[in-house]
This record gives sequence, C-alpha cells and structure tokens, in this order.
Amino acid sequence: MSLTLPSFPNPVDEVSARLVAAGVVVLAGSYVLTGWTPLVALLAYGFVARVLNGPRFSPLALFVTTWLRPRLPLAPRPVPGPPKRFAQGIGALLSTLALVLAVTGAGTAGRVTVALVVVAATLESAAGFCIGCTIFGVLIRRGIVPGSVCEACNDIRLRTADRRPTAAI
Repeated sequence: MSLTLPSFPNPVDEVSARLVAAGVVVLAGSYVLTGWTPLVALLAYGFVARVLNGPRFSPLALFVTTWLRPRLPLAPRPVPGPPKRFAQGIGALLSTLALVLAVTGAGTAGRVTVALVVVAATLESAAGFCIGCTIFGVLIRRGIVPGSVCEACNDIRLRTADRRPTAAI
C-alpha cells in the first residue's frame, strides 16, 4: 500500500519559488526577532499547506502566484517539483517543531529552529540554492528515494521545456 499525496505542481516555476522563499525570510525573520507565536503558526501552516497542495491554500504562495509573479517581466524557469516539495516538507517539519517548542515554553529553542529556516530560505531566494533540493538529489543518488519519483532529476534533458528528449529517427 502506497501513500499518495494530493497534487503538487510539476514543474515548478523557479522564479515563484524564490519569491515565496523571500516571503518566508520576512515571516521567519520576524518571528526570530520578536518571538511572537502567531508568526511561527502562520509559517508552519504555510509550509504544511504547500507540501499538501502546492500554492492553493498557502496565503503567501497564492499572493506570489496570482498577484506578484504575473506582474514581473521575467520568463518562467521550470524546475522539477518533487525536490521543491521535499524542501517544503523540511520547512514544514522545522516550523512545526518551532511552533511546538514555542507553545510549550521553549521559545528560544523555537527561534533557533526558525533561524535555520531563515538561512535556508535566504539561500533559496537570494542565490537560487535550495538546500532541501540538494538533499533530495543525494537521497536519489543513494537509492533512498527511487529515481522514478523525479525523472527530470535523473535526466537533465527533461529539466527544460525546450530540450525534451525526442524519439530517434
């Protein structure tokens, strides 16, 4: 019996992913600075919503994909969705842990945990380096995650829309 998660976009627009990461930097950074628990609750909700259904139920992702991104004169940059979902899962784990720590009185530990999210989201938004995606790639190469989960991760020709493999003539 296999677990099937609800749909997640594949491919994902790299520009949108980086913009969402920038929003995460602002939200998570605000929590680290203030320790205000509703901020980490919103952060955790956003990550869980994105893991389960992509941008559909995440206020931050909805803002980026429906309002901000369409107004930017940048060409779409498709990247594989499964590594991005995995990265969102790491964010969900860390932010949910931080929320639990905050509500149980370990606010400092929660803020340190969210500081890790700030670092990862800053790397994604500013440099386009996705720590979760890198971990996902290592897990595929080691056979821990089956290659069939992300064919584009295994075949670089599948990563761009203009370089799809063609049948031999």
